Amino acid sequence: MAQILDPLPPEQSGKILCCYINATSKIQVARICNIPNWYFERVVFPGQRLVFEAPRKGQLEIHTGMMASAILSDKIPCDRLMLEESSTHEFDTDSLSGKDPINTKSLVQQINTNTGDSIKPLQVAL
Repeated sequence: MAQILDPLPPEQSGKILCCYINATSKIQVARICNIPNWYFERVVFPGQRLVFEAPRKGQLEIHTGMMASAILSDKIPCDRLMLEESSTHEFDTDSLSGKDPINTKSLVQQINTNTGDSIKPLQVAL
């Protein structure tokens, strides 16, 4: 779910849902500075996914944290980070047959155990 702390100004139309993933081992700050009357800045930890709404013409700046400083490491147009809406039939399963059309392998495998001779009483030394 997108976390909207600072809603877009009313004059901004055409907002899109975007996703950025910090694929580095460093803390990053994601910032959009080119939209007047709007403030967007978030900390993105290593491996974290940031989902946000932004104007289509927004530009995401990525500042990578170094020792006691941050370096502007990238500028990404928000329309390149736009999440594509999947169609509903992509993830639809055949409810009548109980089969998943994408995954044909069983998710849980049968474990065959023979408890005949393998169960012995615990010997306690006193």
